Amino acid sequence: MQVLVLNCGGSSIKYQLIGTEDEQVVSRGAVENIGSAQALLRHYRGQSQLVVQRELPVTDYATGLAQILQILLDPVHGVVENYSGITGVGHRVVHAGEEFRDSVLVDSRVMDALSRCIQLAPLHNPANIAGIKACQQLMPETPQVAVFDNAFHRDIPDYVYTYGLPYEYYAKYGVRRYGFHGISFAYMASRAAELLGVKLKDKRVVLLMLGSGCTANALAYGKSLDVSTGFTPNEGLIQSTRSGDVDAAAISFIMRKEGLTPEKIDDILYRRSGWLGISGLSKDLREVEQAALQGNKRARLAIDAFAYRAKKYVGAYAAAMGGLDLLVFAGGVGENSSLIRQEICKGLEFLGIRLDSEQNATVKGEGLISEDSAATPVLVVNTNEELVIARETVAVLKRC
Repeated sequence: MQVLVLNCGGSSIKYQLIGTEDEQVVSRGAVENIGSAQALLRHYRGQSQLVVQRELPVTDYATGLAQILQILLDPVHGVVENYSGITGVGHRVVHAGEEFRDSVLVDSRVMDALSRCIQLAPLHNPANIAGIKACQQLMPETPQVAVFDNAFHRDIPDYVYTYGLPYEYYAKYGVRRYGFHGISFAYMASRAAELLGVKLKDKRVVLLMLGSGCTANALAYGKSLDVSTGFTPNEGLIQSTRSGDVDAAAISFIMRKEGLTPEKIDDILYRRSGWLGISGLSKDLREVEQAALQGNKRARLAIDAFAYRAKKYVGAYAAAMGGLDLLVFAGGVGENSSLIRQEICKGLEFLGIRLDSEQNATVKGEGLISEDSAATPVLVVNTNEELVIARETVAVLKRC
């Protein structure tokens, strides 16, 4: 049994074909720059053997997916003989609003719900929908499963998800905290429990998913209690190009001063802010870190602001849960930046956190980076959203 996992972004399709019995990656790759005459296709056999890399025109998601399926079935480079070798397709879908609490088999009812949720995730849901429609067109006999990024946070209390706005905006438009990165958090939690040999239903955990997008999660006794991303993925932590928490009145102030439309301010908040906006240098944190180490003051400011915001969330979530038993880092930044982990953990000794500086600097892949005697372990894990989507897809297909 093999599941094709698809993650359709704003201009890309990432894919993995995963064998569900051994949970090994049979093939993976991506089509980037969709909508361009020079889109880039990369196709790997297994995790790391690059066998195809080519530029080609890809006008839309259907064309991109057709290229992916063609290479998967290719007699030389492919890994399946025909579509029957793909049992199901699992789609990462960012936003289901309050419509669904779990992963579901895609049907017309689900597609209608995803369309209604476009207003809640205008940058993500259209691409997710386009990917599903392309699969339905090209693989009409293959079941499609939607795995929702916000479903992990389905049980957060009403006093956590309610904003201090007139309640009518929640009732009319669904304006509330939803939270994101739930697929990653599901993996981080299960992997942390596996690595440490503990049951997280007995623990108070803060999960920090730090990548291009960043989210903090308070996991209290196995359930999501609070999450930093909110109505959109923009709230909460400072991210690569997203602002994170900002006084709402500052937004209307800037709009009046600059004569900006809602579309222009969205572009600023989503694509021109974050550590890119503060540093003025790059959305790649590695470049910002390097500039900070060379004395660039704005780059250093971006690092300090990012780490401080994350540290503040760790402390706030420890207070909300009545303590902290475990801190977990994941994501491209969380897994690879010893500087960011160090800066976030500095000053959290009162929560039992004490980093082992050598282990933090040298950890490869996954492992503990806290001192052996620290009351609160600090763990780095390599997140794997695709595996969670594959598992969810199999579970849904078995139920149907």
